[in-house]
Amino acid sequence: MSDVALVAGVSHQTVSRVLNAHPSVRPETRERVMQAIAELGYRRNTAARALVTRRSATIGVMTAGSALFGPTSTLIAIEEAARDAGLFVSVATVLRWETEAMHRALEHFMSQGVDGVVVIAAHDDAVGAVQDFDAPVPVVMVGPRDLPAGSRVHTVAVDQYGGARLATRHLADLGHREVLHLAGPPDWLDGRARVNGWRDELASLGLGAGALVQGDWGAERGYQVGCELVARGLPTAVFAANDQLALGLLHAFAEQGVRVPDDVSVVGFDDVDGSAHFFPPLTTVRQEFGPLGRRCMELLLEAIAGREVRPDVIPAHLVVRASSGPPRR
Repeated sequence: MSDVALVAGVSHQTVSRVLNAHPSVRPETRERVMQAIAELGYRRNTAARALVTRRSATIGVMTAGSALFGPTSTLIAIEEAARDAGLFVSVATVLRWETEAMHRALEHFMSQGVDGVVVIAAHDDAVGAVQDFDAPVPVVMVGPRDLPAGSRVHTVAVDQYGGARLATRHLADLGHREVLHLAGPPDWLDGRARVNGWRDELASLGLGAGALVQGDWGAERGYQVGCELVARGLPTAVFAANDQLALGLLHAFAEQGVRVPDDVSVVGFDDVDGSAHFFPPLTTVRQEFGPLGRRCMELLLEAIAGREVRPDVIPAHLVVRASSGPPRR
């Protein structure tokens, strides 16, 4: 930093301010410092910085070892937000949400001296395991909305419940009076929230309780349910708990000659990459992972700084495409 200051013709303190994005540095001075950094090939010594600040500038992020769209997209968004904040990310994956495995991963983070931990926890077992762990650093969980009073764990989530209500209301507004829900696993927070949102929206509109079919998160289950519905009688609309289930439904309906949306409307949840190119393009609920990642990082940094942190919820948004339309029968 002293060499950079000499080449740029500024003080050591000014170089520090530029590196820490301090707003008081004039643009022309910032540009001169950045040119000197490039000329000298300067890289910040994070180990030395940690000795001075007593902070490692590293956070731990724990997630499930799966390729499911939601957890994977959340991880990417958090990693990007952490990098924008000048933080390094140490990632640990667990194959199953078992207490022992999760506690080992959390202890690994503690041994690295992380400043805080983010847990992408969409499963009941994960929530319990994290709450049972006595972490000496702040912990933010992505997924749960309501933790018991006195919990030291902070939370942020996408509004799964509200998103499900949006999807159900959209179908009702089109004129559908029977909206079947193909649900996700009941031990997943997102799956339960989407069931509750679908059910409560039907009740608020004065519609009868819709049929519930239990699913998982996979397209194969969606295909199986689609074949079963064709065999026993179609509802006019199906709200699927995620886009993969919806994809399986569309496959089954196409094979059986069922027209979407003329014979049955289909709505998904997630807005996965490529959902606009399903046949027909899928109406779905979009989870805003970018804002989720940024808000997660804001909460964690506030907690690290010792400030009061309140739970937060990121709204979901409906994306209307060609797979939903008015009932024709």
